[in-house]
Amino acid sequence: MAQQKSAGQIVKDGLWLDNPVFTQVLGICSALAVTNLVLNTMVMSAALVFTTALSGFTVSLLRNITPRRVRMMVQTLIIAFYVILFDRVLAAYWPDMSRSLGPYVGLIITNCIIMGRAEAFAGSNPPFKSMLDGFFSGLGYSFVLLAVSVVRELLGMGSILGIPVPFLSSPGFDRWIIMVMPPGAFFTLAVMVWMFRSIKKRGEQKAGGGK
Repeated sequence: MAQQKSAGQIVKDGLWLDNPVFTQVLGICSALAVTNLVLNTMVMSAALVFTTALSGFTVSLLRNITPRRVRMMVQTLIIAFYVILFDRVLAAYWPDMSRSLGPYVGLIITNCIIMGRAEAFAGSNPPFKSMLDGFFSGLGYSFVLLAVSVVRELLGMGSILGIPVPFLSSPGFDRWIIMVMPPGAFFTLAVMVWMFRSIKKRGEQKAGGGK
């Protein structure tokens, strides 16, 4: 049960064993929408980790005084508060990035990973563990987004963080334009999920003494 998890198990689950994308295949919309550029993905990931951690903490803090019949509305309001806070700070201090991401930061409010952690974990666990769970679930999700974005920008644009990579940016290399389009995100994510599950299965077989 989630209530019995240690801090170490929460970290391990969020990053690897129960990774929101690899294991649960949740929240893949962001992988398709913002992962064509690494810099955009880094900002989106920061927004997600910030929101997931603090919303988990706040939901847990209020769990004993929130009526069950309105808990989903309260959770949505808490998540919206942190998303709007991040979005306004981004617009104030980095307007170019805010315009580049467009509505996608705001769509974090409906991200099923954040709602899922608030409902499944934060609603029945103490604040610190809930914040830890949210932080590492968000970090595990961000790891996937960043991995996808690195592959897409390298092959699609021949650069990383906007800096040209010598071989990939040379005239002799044909850039894979499809990689910066939605099909490229689908393909890259599918390959990564397959690799993750294969590695995880082998690890489980070794641990269980299987072949």
